[in-house]
Amino acid sequence: MARIAFILLCHKNPAAIVQQAQQLTSVGDYVAIHFDASSPAADYTAIQDALADNPNVAFAAPRIKCGWGAWSLVQATLHTISVALNAFPRASHFYLVSGDCMAIKSAVFAHAVLDAKDCDYIESHDFFESNWIKTGFKEERLIYRHFFNERSQTRLFYTSLAVQRKLHLTRDVPSDLQMMIGSQWWCLRRATLEKIFDFLAGRRDVVRFFKTTWIPDETFFQTLVRHLVPGQEIANKTLTFLMFSDYGQPVTFHNDQFDLLVERDALFARKISSDAHRLRDRLGQLYACDRMDFPVSDQGRNIFQYVTGKGRRGRRFAPRFWETGGTVGRDRDLLVILCKKWHVAKRLVQHIQERTDIPAVTYLFNEAKSGLPDLGGIEKTVDKRLRHRRAFLRMVFSAFGQDRLVICLDPADIDLLHDLMVDQPAIRLLEIVCKFDDDYLLAHAGRIGLVGENSNAATVAPLLPMIRSDLMDERDRLRDASFANVFVMQEGGSLAENAAALARFLCLSDDIALALAQTPDLFND
Repeated sequence: MARIAFILLCHKNPAAIVQQAQQLTSVGDYVAIHFDASSPAADYTAIQDALADNPNVAFAAPRIKCGWGAWSLVQATLHTISVALNAFPRASHFYLVSGDCMAIKSAVFAHAVLDAKDCDYIESHDFFESNWIKTGFKEERLIYRHFFNERSQTRLFYTSLAVQRKLHLTRDVPSDLQMMIGSQWWCLRRATLEKIFDFLAGRRDVVRFFKTTWIPDETFFQTLVRHLVPGQEIANKTLTFLMFSDYGQPVTFHNDQFDLLVERDALFARKISSDAHRLRDRLGQLYACDRMDFPVSDQGRNIFQYVTGKGRRGRRFAPRFWETGGTVGRDRDLLVILCKKWHVAKRLVQHIQERTDIPAVTYLFNEAKSGLPDLGGIEKTVDKRLRHRRAFLRMVFSAFGQDRLVICLDPADIDLLHDLMVDQPAIRLLEIVCKFDDDYLLAHAGRIGLVGENSNAATVAPLLPMIRSDLMDERDRLRDASFANVFVMQEGGSLAENAAALARFLCLSDDIALALAQTPDLFND
C-alpha cells in the first residue's frame, strides 16, 4: 500500500503546522518540514518542541530564506526531499504541500488513488507551445538571467532585465531538455525523485540554468520529470485543488466551504484559512476516517465564482469600441422576446414563422445554432456576433431583406439590451414570465455549470433559493430599466391577455395573435 511522505513548506502559524503534521501522521504517513529561515526562530522552535516525540516527522536542514518566484523555493524543496528520502525509507510517494494545504479526502481514499496507478502526478505543459501562462512574462522567464527577486528587489529586478534586453544578453535553454510548466504542487514516486537527484549530480549546468530563471518552482520539477520518466507513467494533473480570484490572487477557503472542497476531484486543497478552525478540524478528522464514498464533480470553480460574485454589479471596464460602433438602423423594428425558459420562446418563434412572414431567429447571442442565414462566416460563433452586435444585427436585417425582425434574448442580457437601445431602432419587448419549480432550477444549475451528475444534495440545496432569487432579480432589473413598449405574457395568464400582448407586440390581427397564444404545450417543460 502507498505510504506518503509530505514535503511541507511553511513560514507562519506554528500552531496550524503542528496540527497539520499531527493529522497527516496519525494514519501512518510521514511529514518532512521546511520552515522558512526568514520566519521567527521562536516559531520554528515551538514546532520542533511540539513534534519532537513524533517519529514520523523530520525537519529539513539547512533552512533556506525563501522568496516568491526565486530559486530558493526549489532549493528548500530539494533539501526537504533529501531529508524525507533518508528518514522515511518506507515512503513510496512524496507529496508537496504548503502550510495552507489540507486533505479533502480520507487517507484510505488517497492511498487507494495512488495504488490504483503507478505514476507521477505532476502538471506539465510545453512551456513555449502551451497557453498555461495567461499574462506577463513568458520566454523572458528563461532566456534572461534573473539575479534579483521581483518582489523584494523590484527596481533591481527590472533594471537588470532592461539592461539584458538592450544588450541582447539572452541565453539558450539546455538543448536536451523540453521545457515544461505547470502547477508547483505535485506528488512524485520515490524512484522518480531518486532519478532527479542522480541527474542533478551529473548536470550542474541544469542547476545553474534554473538558479537564474524566474519562478522555477513552476518549471524545474515539471521539466525534469518529463525528461526522466516515460510519458505513460505521468498523470498530467495536480492532486491539489486550488483557484485564483479574478485579481490573480489564490482563493482562501473558510469554515462554510467543507462540502465544496470534499466534492472536488483532488486529494488536497489550497489555501485553507488559518482562522478556519472548524474547517481544519473537520478536514483533519476526514483524513483519519475510513470513508471511501466521495461524489466527485468538476463544478467547484463555477460554484465558487457564482456565490462570491453575487452582488457585484456594474462594468469594470469601459465599453470596447466595437460595442459602441455600428448601427441597427433607426427605421427598423426590432422585436425582442425575453424569456428565461429558452424552449418556451423557441416554440413561440416556430409558430410565428409558420403563421406570419416576420423573420425570426432564436437566442443568437447565447447559442451557436439559432436559425441565422449565411453571413459570410461571422454568424458561425457567438463570440463573433457579440464583438460587433449592433453591426451584426444590421447584417441580419439586410440578409432577410425586411425591416422587421424577431430575436430572443435571455433576461440576464440586460446590458446587451441597453446597448441596442442606444442606437434607437424601434424596439418592442415581449417578456414571457414563466414559473420555476425546483426541478427546473436544478436543471438550470446543471446547464450553467454549478452542479453535475455526482453533486452532493447538501451542496446543491442551498443554491436553489439563490438561483430563484437571481431569476427574480433579473425581472426586477428589467422593470427598473423602464424600457418603453414592453408587453407581457404569463404562464397561468388568461388566453385573452396573452393574445392581446402578442397582437400589440407583433402588430398582428386578433385572430392570428390568438392562434399564437394557443401554441400547443407552450409552457410545458
